[in-house]
Amino acid sequence: MNSNFSFVILTYNEEIHLPRLLKSIKDLNAAIYILDSGSTDHTLAIAKDFNAETKINPFENHPKQWDFALKNFNIKTPWIIGLDADQIVTTELYLMLQNFKNDDYLSINGIYFNRKNYFKGTWIKYGGFYPKYLLKMFRTGIGYSDLNENMDHRFIVNGETTIWKNGHLIEENLKENEISFWISKHNRYSDLIAQEEVDRFKNLRSQSNRADFFGNPDERNAYLKKVWWKLPLGFRPFLYFGYRLIFKLGVLDGSTGVLFHFLQGFWFRLIVDVKMKEIIKSKDVNL
Repeated sequence: MNSNFSFVILTYNEEIHLPRLLKSIKDLNAAIYILDSGSTDHTLAIAKDFNAETKINPFENHPKQWDFALKNFNIKTPWIIGLDADQIVTTELYLMLQNFKNDDYLSINGIYFNRKNYFKGTWIKYGGFYPKYLLKMFRTGIGYSDLNENMDHRFIVNGETTIWKNGHLIEENLKENEISFWISKHNRYSDLIAQEEVDRFKNLRSQSNRADFFGNPDERNAYLKKVWWKLPLGFRPFLYFGYRLIFKLGVLDGSTGVLFHFLQGFWFRLIVDVKMKEIIKSKDVNL
């Protein structure tokens, strides 16, 4: 058994995705822990076939689900790799993990992987979506789930981190090939983000990461979020869509990519702003 790291995975009705992921990591011979939120398909049977340890916990949001997973599995390795069920470990990342030794990273507490995001079979290479560094590997007992977020989940570690620029994860949600699924999913997400941003305006939430444009990827993201929250509601989706399409060359992603940037960068953000205005009006919130 791998003595350096273990995998933790969240699932809910992931029979279409989970075999891809587990096949991509099985030869690393690492312990696999799966936290499910009540699947009604073959997800748990697939997990059993790959000798994964499973637990079930009702889903509230991603940050809380990850927090439960990290606190309730008895993980014995010095490192944890937290993955989503719709991700795949690529050959180059597999080789880096295969050669990973804890003794080579004694001064490091977290490792960023480089994600390639796919939509309807198309790699979204532009629009600010690549490179995209995600903190996915961290020391057991040091990395934790950011509970100050309602939906946009991230792990946090104190201390030094490093980036594996060639350590690619493929992320492709095959369910989103049906646009009705994508719209329904992001309509639910917009409820969470709208409430979260209203909470931030009321100083009920704070950012866990330091906001630093020149810091690590999460600190840079925290800085950009602070800028975003200061932009006028209803106007910022237009600005963001134009930024992604023109300044970040999203137009080069082709027709499918432009559709993605429109949906994720404009439609979704506009719905969030509309819902925020509704919350503000119903609760008489002064911004």
